[in-house]
Amino acid sequence: MKKLITEKDLIEFEKKGIKVVVINKETLITPLALDRIRASKFTVVEQEIPKKISNVKLANQDSETSNSIIIGNDHTGFKLKNNLIKHLTERGYNLFDAGTYDENPCDYPDIAKIVATKIVEKEFNLGILIDASGIPSAIVANKFKGIKAATCYNTFSARSSRAHNNSNILVLGARALGEESIKIIVDEWMSTKFEGGRHQRRLDKLSDIENENYG
Repeated sequence: MKKLITEKDLIEFEKKGIKVVVINKETLITPLALDRIRASKFTVVEQEIPKKISNVKLANQDSETSNSIIIGNDHTGFKLKNNLIKHLTERGYNLFDAGTYDENPCDYPDIAKIVATKIVEKEFNLGILIDASGIPSAIVANKFKGIKAATCYNTFSARSSRAHNNSNILVLGARALGEESIKIIVDEWMSTKFEGGRHQRRLDKLSDIENENYG
């Protein structure tokens, strides 16, 4: 059955903060919807094989599942963010795009705050942040109680940050590595589970430090 995307659908998506439209070859988009996509700078992701997604299923209703991710970027990470959205969507993940939505200069603390807050409030379990080096957004995110943001430059650091540290935000440097290397890091981070055990004991001490400083 062909899916239809109208201007009304896109208005509803924008109200929810969704800036990604997932389509396939059979999707029908009305002329007014196309105009809105261009004017509002939606990211369009095309899937070769249609999955059970009703137009765009990226809203918070699915955030309790481990395959729902909030992703955000400053202007330096805009292009990489769009490519990662396509990469992860094709692998079955649901992406909520927290912005920014173009390459106009913006302040990384604003975006990092959105992503960290959504995770603290348990709207999402995992997040990805992108800036030029992967360092400043991590600094901001780690100011939030309960956030464990890890800047990763290789698969070892990505795997360790999840298996040992139970990181909940992956921070990437768009200008630090090539796109294909970053995709491999993302895949490693997403596929690694927290090992618990002795690592949980150490995280409990981290929680104690947070409570002492944040109350």
